[in-house]
Amino acid sequence: MEAPSMDTIYQAINALYDNPNPNEKEKASRWLGEVQKSIHSWKVADQLLQQKKDVHSCYFAAQTMRSKVQHNLSELPQEAVVSLRDSLVAHLEGISPETSSAIVTQLSLALADLALQMTSWSNCVGDLIKLFSNKNDFVLLEVLTVLPQEIDSSSLKLGENRREEIKSELRANSQLVTFFLKECLNSSQSTNIALKIVKCMTSWIQVRAMSIQEVPQNAVIGFSLQVLRDHNSINLLHSAASDCICAILHCLEDNNNNTEVEKLLFDSVSSLEESYHMAVAHEEEEKAANYAGVFTELAETFLEKIILCAANGNAHFAMRSLELSLVCVGHHDYDVAEITFNLWYRLSEEVYERDYQPLTDVFKPHIERLIEALARHCQCEPDHTQLPDEGDEFYEFRMKVMELIKDVVFIVGSSSVFRQMFAVLQADLPWEQTEAALFIMQSVAKNILPEEYEYVPKVVEAILSMPEGTHPAVRKTCILLLGELCEWIERHPECLEPCLQSLIGALQDQTLANAAATALQNICAACRSHAAPHAATLLRAARRADELSLAPRAAAALLRALAAAVGRLPPEQLALAMREAAAVQLEGLRELLAREAEPRRGTRSDPVLWLDRLAALFRDVDAPAGPAAHPCLPAFRDAWPVVHEVMNKYSREGRIMERACRSVRFMVRSTGRHAAPLLPALAQALPVLYAVRAHSCLLYLAAVLADALADPTDAAAQRALARLLHALLPPALTLLAAPEALRDNPDTVDDLYRLCVRYLQRSPGALLAAEGVLPQLLSLGARACALDHRDANCSLMKFLHDLARIANSTREDDRQVKEAISATLTQYGETLTFALLEASVLHLHSYMLSEVAEVMLELVWWQKRAGADWLASALRRLSRAPPAATDHQCWQFHQYAIRAEKCKEMTRLLRDFARLYR
Repeated sequence: MEAPSMDTIYQAINALYDNPNPNEKEKASRWLGEVQKSIHSWKVADQLLQQKKDVHSCYFAAQTMRSKVQHNLSELPQEAVVSLRDSLVAHLEGISPETSSAIVTQLSLALADLALQMTSWSNCVGDLIKLFSNKNDFVLLEVLTVLPQEIDSSSLKLGENRREEIKSELRANSQLVTFFLKECLNSSQSTNIALKIVKCMTSWIQVRAMSIQEVPQNAVIGFSLQVLRDHNSINLLHSAASDCICAILHCLEDNNNNTEVEKLLFDSVSSLEESYHMAVAHEEEEKAANYAGVFTELAETFLEKIILCAANGNAHFAMRSLELSLVCVGHHDYDVAEITFNLWYRLSEEVYERDYQPLTDVFKPHIERLIEALARHCQCEPDHTQLPDEGDEFYEFRMKVMELIKDVVFIVGSSSVFRQMFAVLQADLPWEQTEAALFIMQSVAKNILPEEYEYVPKVVEAILSMPEGTHPAVRKTCILLLGELCEWIERHPECLEPCLQSLIGALQDQTLANAAATALQNICAACRSHAAPHAATLLRAARRADELSLAPRAAAALLRALAAAVGRLPPEQLALAMREAAAVQLEGLRELLAREAEPRRGTRSDPVLWLDRLAALFRDVDAPAGPAAHPCLPAFRDAWPVVHEVMNKYSREGRIMERACRSVRFMVRSTGRHAAPLLPALAQALPVLYAVRAHSCLLYLAAVLADALADPTDAAAQRALARLLHALLPPALTLLAAPEALRDNPDTVDDLYRLCVRYLQRSPGALLAAEGVLPQLLSLGARACALDHRDANCSLMKFLHDLARIANSTREDDRQVKEAISATLTQYGETLTFALLEASVLHLHSYMLSEVAEVMLELVWWQKRAGADWLASALRRLSRAPPAATDHQCWQFHQYAIRAEKCKEMTRLLRDFARLYR
């Protein structure tokens, strides 16, 4: 791109912000984006900032400067970086109070990002204070706020060495910054300046630059507490003050050996209860949420000490923080209550891990109050006619409540909660209170002991005898509660038939159908043997799925209920029932095959509707296998030709092909090795379909066939599977050999290596018999190591791990396989080790490194026996240009890695080492 003129730049900026034509705006945006990427943008941005024509051009320039410093600083020679620093300082010195805050922030970020990357600028904090102090405190506050925030920015990739260097510098200057902030606080009456002072202190606390011992003398922390004590303070300042106090409490949790500071902070924060009540009384919701955050952080800070004291029979002074959090749970706004949820999860985890009943009993009153308050929050609005829909905020909140109650209920006991809510039901209450009590019962129903005879029978009886006029929301929750009581019903089979009849009847009401189908699925899955005699009733209901206008999800759930029930029928009856149930779905597919209508998603003209029902039917059948032909095989034989025709007709439709493969997958899984007679047809069809369009789901289905049907004693099956593999691998490998193919086809990488894993496990001879394939797979694998796609990376690492493990195996039963793999590892091991190490430090997320560690561990063990040191070679090849590990850190990593014996050790080593490059 040639250097653009300033006139053209101004015209483009005007078009972007002021032109009413959206096409012109889009065109200007694209062109300015190209300008920002070019080398000329440094000069353009500098000139725009010098000329200061208008707000839009200055903002574009500031944002460009920040982006270039963050991502493209390497474009400038070293001497130009110093000039850039001086230029940014000059621009910031010219900032006036009237300047847009967005421009100030972008320029401050640019200077902060430059300081962090500019290793030659030692003591940048001290220099910045000297440069701006007493000249432009407003700008200095902004720079000092964003500087600590940017240290852990993933965009900068400073490396752990530089981060630690900067943090040490911040700690060394903390007293200077504290003094500067105190002076600003004392000399200014501006609320805006006070807000920036508090935010600046919060930033420094969050990077652990401030000493805990200095908290009592810290004027900004004192000011923040003062702001929180005044419920009339401005909202923005109140929020900033609460963030500041939360930050210092979080630091206190990590430095919990400062008793004096602990007591001071606890007393100061707990004294805010009255201010919280004043905020509630004045309907200051935002401030109430701030107090809830502070009280919750206070409780989390002291949680370990509270539990430790309670386990020893003592009460810690901070026990009151749990009471304060419960006060917030009682707030009328459920958003405020939700702020405390993480505290209760942590409390539950700590108590559960200790498994000490006297300790559990200490927290029973707290959890009882928590559940009682949550029941109130779960009440719907009285004028609503239905429960909230999925995706609604209140629906999501109720789901979070359900998960929380399931997690904490062991502290008080499920039966106790059930009894408590049953007492609510006995009173003559509005429908929304009744429904909320039933919802809480639903949350704990699966934890109810099957021997419970006092309350559950009464609840079940009440549900089954509900009058027609019952509120629809109450009826729906009752149905869902019945489904959650499935394990109790399994132990009380006399309840099963009336439950099934009631639920099948509810299918006719579209507002209840989805809940009824889900409840049927739960109950039939838990009561398979007892449900078998009712299979005919379920089959009739399944046949009427379209007549009842069931939603796709409800119809699939109904078929899963049917499958669970028929699975315990005698083989002849099971075979007949499966064929009958499958026939309804196959008829729907045949109708689509006979006409040329375009598929409409979610309607009867959509093949996916019928394929999903077939999948649901075979997925849950769970028929016991015997020596005779599998009872589901006749239904599989009926289904495969029709599904195959669907795949041929819609071979270019990815969504339909994926669901077709999924349905065949469940057919194969349900019949297991009894499906061997169908293997030749399946193995012949998949490569033909893959040649038409390379859908990765076909590779996945081939992997399922290998896993389910590979039998060392069945030569014909082994030959069919070998032909299938040899037909699929070449086009898949060719597809992934193209430039950018790995990035564009991560699903193919995932399913290809999943396929290879299955063959390696079940039929390694077939994989090794394909000439030149194993070296191709390892060469491709070395390139794919850097692919930042969780599933693809996981399958690749599983393949490499299993391959290396076979090479390391001491078993003598398959020497030929081991020798072939060892020979290939000898050839590609060094390349692979470097690819794994480079991907770990430069490309992969830290949560993906545990799989890499498993492979690395096996490779290290293999090379030690082979007398090689690929790891040392890989470390030498890594860049030493910052950010990077030093020679000593590389040596240390090597020493620990070659001695590692467990995957956790290697994972920790890789994560720590990777931080040096990020």
